[in-house]
Amino acid sequence: MSNVTTEHPEERELLQTAFRTFDEAAQTLQRSYSALTARVEHMDLELAQSNEALRRQLCDNEAMRVHLDGILESLSTGVLVLDDCETISRSNRAAEALLGATDTELRNRRASDVLAGAGLSLSDRPQRIRQTVISISQVPLSNDSGARSGRLILFQDITRIYQLEEQLQRKERLAAMGELIGRIAHEIRNPLGSVELFASMLQRDLDEHSSARRYAQQISQAVQLMDRLLANLLLYTRPIRLTREWHAAERLIEESIKLATHAIQKMSVDIRVDLSREVHVIWCHDGQLKQVLVNLILNAVQAMPNGGALEISLQPESSDALGLPAVRLTVRDSGIGIDPAHRSRIFDPFFTTKDEGTGLGLAIVYSIIDAHQGRIDVESTIGQGTACSILLPHPSIDGSSSEMHTHTKAEFELNDAGSVKHEVALAEECSHE
Repeated sequence: MSNVTTEHPEERELLQTAFRTFDEAAQTLQRSYSALTARVEHMDLELAQSNEALRRQLCDNEAMRVHLDGILESLSTGVLVLDDCETISRSNRAAEALLGATDTELRNRRASDVLAGAGLSLSDRPQRIRQTVISISQVPLSNDSGARSGRLILFQDITRIYQLEEQLQRKERLAAMGELIGRIAHEIRNPLGSVELFASMLQRDLDEHSSARRYAQQISQAVQLMDRLLANLLLYTRPIRLTREWHAAERLIEESIKLATHAIQKMSVDIRVDLSREVHVIWCHDGQLKQVLVNLILNAVQAMPNGGALEISLQPESSDALGLPAVRLTVRDSGIGIDPAHRSRIFDPFFTTKDEGTGLGLAIVYSIIDAHQGRIDVESTIGQGTACSILLPHPSIDGSSSEMHTHTKAEFELNDAGSVKHEVALAEECSHE
């Protein structure tokens, strides 16, 4: 072998050169492989980091979506989301409750058709849907780049605001009418006393069996009737001052029903009384609250000429209603209902739909409840009946009755001596709208 290598030095040199070249190539390949391996490991790390960042972003986006969905569903404002074709793509619970449909039923329907089906329109004016007053507005919807991508229709429940506006307008009307009524009543009452005097003198001087004496008696009776009406007018115009005490709820309601028995017996009326076990007493002036109940019961009976169901219920009410603990006393009938056109005027004096009414019954009811620092709400559906709900402060619900009693007694005790006491007997002389 050594002879061969000695004999061919060129081949040996060539072979050594080939080995050296191969070793260099192998080393270069090893270095390239190591660099590639390091690069792949780095890319794997970058990819893992990117995947983790993407996963976190997806989780954040999902959490944000859930959060925004929660906000949307928690809004008391109803929301309809429309696409560029005016088709509903999303709704929240408040809108579904107002429209009486689920999100599935609303999706892919044109908003104009949904609104028309509910008797609504895109208008700034207040609109009524069942017992709720709402305002409807629309807002353009834009994407991140600012381009229009549909719009939102917003339903705002303004029932309480509407009621407050009505109450303010009613108080302004009542104040103006009360001043006018007081002046007119006094002016009429003075000459009426003279007529009564002369009628009495005629009765005394005329023969007992003469027709003229009977005429004089009829004049006297008519004058007395007018005088009672004027007394009610003056009673209505005076500020009501009262002292309130705790009164047993069951007894107060039972006595009110007894006072209206004469009207109830004439009709086929089924009376139901539902008293909460949580409410045993009512913080009120018992005589005036009886007058309120008698008026409302008589109204309910008169609204059911063919008979029906009369329900009187007493339940605790949340503090949101009056801003303090309260109870809700409701008189509900199954009668003819109140025309929506008349609903805003039923507490106005002299407004009545009855041929023989004078329009003072509910006006006095409103004044009495207002003097109790309460509120009266009316819900009515034509052909189905009416519910009159009286909300009264009731401090015993949260255990603060003693504190409330002290405050209210101090507030009203000074007026006790000159307090105006509306007699329950006047209820029958008042108008029952």
